[in-house]
Amino acid sequence: MIEPNKKHKLALVGFRLSGGGSDKVMANLSIFFENKGIEVHIITVVDEVNYPYKGKLLNLGLLKNKSNGFYNKFKRLKALNKYIQDNNFDFVIDFRFRTKPLQELIISRWIYPEKTIFTVHSYLIDHYMPNFSALTRMMYNHCYANVAITNQMKNLIEEKHQLKNVTTIYNPVNFQEITEKSGETIDLDFKYIIAIGQYENDIKQFDKLIEAYSKSILPQNNIHLVIIGNGKKAVLEKVAKENEVESKVHLLGYLNNPFKYLKKALYSVLSSRNEGLPNVILESLACETPVVSFDCPSGPREIIIDRKNGILVENQNFTKLTEAMNELFLDGTLYDNCKTNSLASVQQFSLENIGNQWLELLKIK
Repeated sequence: MIEPNKKHKLALVGFRLSGGGSDKVMANLSIFFENKGIEVHIITVVDEVNYPYKGKLLNLGLLKNKSNGFYNKFKRLKALNKYIQDNNFDFVIDFRFRTKPLQELIISRWIYPEKTIFTVHSYLIDHYMPNFSALTRMMYNHCYANVAITNQMKNLIEEKHQLKNVTTIYNPVNFQEITEKSGETIDLDFKYIIAIGQYENDIKQFDKLIEAYSKSILPQNNIHLVIIGNGKKAVLEKVAKENEVESKVHLLGYLNNPFKYLKKALYSVLSSRNEGLPNVILESLACETPVVSFDCPSGPREIIIDRKNGILVENQNFTKLTEAMNELFLDGTLYDNCKTNSLASVQQFSLENIGNQWLELLKIK
């Protein structure tokens, strides 16, 4: 255990402070740790800073040039190594995607200290650990801990790679931030449902969500679909036009404050192929907005209590998704029940509660 009178010192290493779910988790935890009197250093790979955070920031993205060649990568790796060695951190917590095995082997075995925690934020665990289990064990069996954000993910890691140091800590919800931002006004003068996520790849399946929405009773009842996040806008506009709902589908792009839109939505929809622990579900419920979600791996079933705070839909059955969207609109009793239960159902995910679980793992009092 760390000495009780010592000023504890943590390094949080992430891809960026913008856009992604793991980045938001890192930002929220930086606020919690700093508020507890812990010295926090955030190290980011990409020069994108939008999320509120606390602590000192080492932005390695500022060292990145246009070519991003071998020498430039080596320069950033050397800067990371120097910063880690100079600061003598009590713990390093890594939130990044880790898809380059050789680079990650060097970082995990020769740059990071023994007291390092690696987090896994997607059910696609090969984004964080090599498929070759012997290499994964070489990289991650020696560290202080590996943190999965759902029990389903923890079980997968243990079964696939036989790691012995895996634990589950859920993503935290910053209720204070959500309360402050969700009350702001919006410039939409129609009723709507909402989906949120980066659609740079096909995981969120917003194209299929638009099709499912078009087949529902929502358009004819003048209930619009709002989608927040960056990505393939032209593709989604084409799908909306082909399904004759272009006037009712609104692609707002990335927004620093999605909470004010979540708060005023009838409900949110998650149509993903897979997830980690979807922040959008947690944040929707924190905004007292029910959720319709696929029961995809992993996360939704560890948050949503079916017909208590939303509807869990058979995974990847878009016909059933359309039916659920209709039901939550038509059944006033079900809707009111889900809405009433929403906020209370995610209290266990509060930043204070999840932060304290991190302190227990770190053995910091």
